[in-house]
Amino acid sequence: MSGTGTAEVLTLGETMVALRGSGPLKLGGTMQVSVAGAESNVAIGLARLGHPVRWAGAVGDDEAGQLVLRTLRAEGVDVSGASTDDGGAPTGLLMFEPRLPEVTRVHYYRAGSAGSRLRADAVERAFAAAPPRVLHLTGITPALGPEAQGAAERALRLARAHGSTVCLDVNFRSRLWSAEAAAEVLCSWVPSVDVLIASEDELPLCLPESVSSPAAQADWLLKAGPREVVVKLGASGATAYTADGPVHAPAKAVRAVDAVGAGDAFVAGYLSALLDGEPVAGRLERAVTTGAFAVASPGDWEGAPTRAELGMLGAAPGTVVR
Repeated sequence: MSGTGTAEVLTLGETMVALRGSGPLKLGGTMQVSVAGAESNVAIGLARLGHPVRWAGAVGDDEAGQLVLRTLRAEGVDVSGASTDDGGAPTGLLMFEPRLPEVTRVHYYRAGSAGSRLRADAVERAFAAAPPRVLHLTGITPALGPEAQGAAERALRLARAHGSTVCLDVNFRSRLWSAEAAAEVLCSWVPSVDVLIASEDELPLCLPESVSSPAAQADWLLKAGPREVVVKLGASGATAYTADGPVHAPAKAVRAVDAVGAGDAFVAGYLSALLDGEPVAGRLERAVTTGAFAVASPGDWEGAPTRAELGMLGAAPGTVVR
């Protein structure tokens, strides 16, 4: 899946080199090197579940960029839509600093990065290779800068033109843009979105007016364009709203190790089941399962399950899988 074949899913966004410290950064110590990015996390999750997926992003002409591409290729993600910035822009960097057992600080070094300069022509090449069944976008990409926002919006228009299903995970990042700026962009995207995924506190960013409850907000959104509104509720599971009414799935009980990447794993599970033709209840079930795998494992994407592993959460404690 690292070549130029047909992809079921196309996603685009910034993937950075991730450094995970063993303790407070000012005290030094060791760091584990990996890569991280919401869209590539979803891509890896889908690839592990057996779906052909293409990632279109931009990396720097540097060793960090090579690490990103090498990692994605190793995970079976098609990177033929990726581009290398030849203007000197570096690959972005983020650092995870554990400060308390349940508190980790994240430091970003992404201003002027290659990923923030993703261009619309890269998206056009990705669609020209083979229009995907699903385009997956997040609210992170348009927050990176004008070029990245333009690339995402070009992808949105191409998806509409080719009849691709559009999935949007709001993924609001207050350190990248304000709620007002996010709402202006996301509200304009809503009519072109088929599957909208958001946490309960992100949902209002997609509505131009104040609506009281998540159920009322979902009802408003279903009339505005999306046919599915999926609300992530953390430890309470998730609820999907469609024209047929709400469907809820409780979270899977696991020992929490690292919540980073859980939302991306949830999206990968939901899209995987959608591509398999599962009903809404089946999509939620797979989504909360893949999300649980992420919570129970360290790292952004490292704990993402394969299809054969999906049933492992139902095994009795102490089970040895041979």
